[in-house]
Amino acid sequence: MKVGFNGAILDAQEAVISVYDHGFLYGLGLFETFRTYGGRPFLLEWHLERLAQACRELGIRYHPDEEHLIGWLRELMNANGLEEAYVRLTVSAGEEELGLPTGDYFRPNVVLLVKPLPLPSPKLDREGKELRLLRTPRNTPEGETRYKSLHYMNNIVAKRELSATDAPPGTEGLMCTRDGCLAEGIVSNLFFVREGKLCTPAVQTGILPGITRRKVLELASNMGIPAEEGLYTWSNLLQAEEVLLTNSVQELVPVTKLTDTKNTAVIVSGGESGRLTQRLLAAYREQAHGRKAETDA
Repeated sequence: MKVGFNGAILDAQEAVISVYDHGFLYGLGLFETFRTYGGRPFLLEWHLERLAQACRELGIRYHPDEEHLIGWLRELMNANGLEEAYVRLTVSAGEEELGLPTGDYFRPNVVLLVKPLPLPSPKLDREGKELRLLRTPRNTPEGETRYKSLHYMNNIVAKRELSATDAPPGTEGLMCTRDGCLAEGIVSNLFFVREGKLCTPAVQTGILPGITRRKVLELASNMGIPAEEGLYTWSNLLQAEEVLLTNSVQELVPVTKLTDTKNTAVIVSGGESGRLTQRLLAAYREQAHGRKAETDA
């Protein structure tokens, strides 16, 4: 595979980062994942806005240029023979002396990786997936809000817990705060529908403020769907009429089965994607593909 490294296109084995890079030593770095539609990344401006803000707060002197990145990505996709791609953009703090930082980082390393997108799954859109409650709690964020940082230990521990269960492939794990409030999935944000209202855990629970989460809230507002961010429990989720998960690669995924830590399962929305989920997914894909979304359906 070809990879992007500091603006160039290289063979993967040629892209080398120093053992003194503070991304390696201390997890000091950030990343964004997204996908392309028609060869162009969707909501890239929002991804780069979030990345730039986190870089400023961590003292990493990286200022993303959207048009340059689009051209670099196109070159990388062509080099790998891809028309569409799963994309990861990583900014590592860069090489400094051993020891915790005292100043800003002026020489970050920027890595661009691509891989083929998973095949579309009408079955997943229709029948959804399982969501399992985990014992692993969501840890508190690094700052006032959570960064999409290279320090991913909490998610890895949660993934290992999920992998040790009998959950079928594709199952997502759900973390709660230590106080028992719903937080987020291992790689997703959570939404559910209760009495016709779209609900999602508040950023104050320590979740990552996801880009697709933000877009879904915007779509709901434009479509006249009442929505709220708040503090909720597993019991609230069990009473939901619909449940869905969001991330930038998987888009909006219906959840049709909820399983707790005692392996007690509940079927959601009759085992099929709910009407509100279908409307939001259709509107999201309309915008992602550059077509006008139907906001009054």
